[in-house]
Amino acid sequence: MPFEKIISETTPEGVLILTMNDPDTLNALGEPLMPELESEVDRFAEDGDLRVLVITGSGRAFSSGANVRGFQRRINDAETAAEAAPESRATSWEELDPDYTSREGLGARNGPAIVPKLHNLHKPSFAAVNGHAYGLGCGIALSCDIRIAGESARFNEAFIRNGLVPADGSAWQLPKLVGMANALWMQYSGEPIDGQEAYRMGLANEVVPDDELMETTLEMATKLARGPVYAMGIVKQLIHQAYQQDLAEHLPLASRGQDLTRTTFDHKEGVAAFLEKRKPEFRGY
Repeated sequence: MPFEKIISETTPEGVLILTMNDPDTLNALGEPLMPELESEVDRFAEDGDLRVLVITGSGRAFSSGANVRGFQRRINDAETAAEAAPESRATSWEELDPDYTSREGLGARNGPAIVPKLHNLHKPSFAAVNGHAYGLGCGIALSCDIRIAGESARFNEAFIRNGLVPADGSAWQLPKLVGMANALWMQYSGEPIDGQEAYRMGLANEVVPDDELMETTLEMATKLARGPVYAMGIVKQLIHQAYQQDLAEHLPLASRGQDLTRTTFDHKEGVAAFLEKRKPEFRGY
């Protein structure tokens, strides 16, 4: 289906390339870009012929994040509601308590839907970060499995600049990549880090010249697309769950995962290719 703000392309190897294409706003994540992006990520998750996802941006930015102009409308709405029903303000920690979220007017909030959609994919995903990845734009990059940064890339946890905290899962994801001290600095200061610094900190897997960004990303994505993608999905699940487990809890799950992969075509093909001294031709199942 045609999109207004997303360019969707598929390579012969099953790599789906999604380009956020609203350069006038630096690919701000509003309407219709965000719902179009979510729709294509859903399609990728469900289509067995699509094996690896690549997300990038057009122009000089990956994504500038949420549209800040929308923040002012939200502030105005909130002030109007407060004038109609004024109330005393609790401390920030009291407001953060789960019991507080049941108060009328807050309701249940689960953050941007794109974050769990990307995080829960059972197939590999790449962010090819060209230029600015700010706020939620940075959160989308963090939600992908692999990040390749161009030399002009700038990662910025920009929420604090608007007096906000990240609601996109980055306070959960970032420390796992760069450590607590680095994550706190990025989210306290709102200062951007460039591609080289992102690579040094472990936020980016590679940093390459801007004109080599997509070539490098597609080379890596194609390599994975030719591999046993089903097994990669189980690897991802094991690694994510390992953060909440000790070794004794992890080993039975890992054994179960290996049992599942033993039944696949790709396992049989891998063994046959080894014995026949040839390259395997994996199918992803």
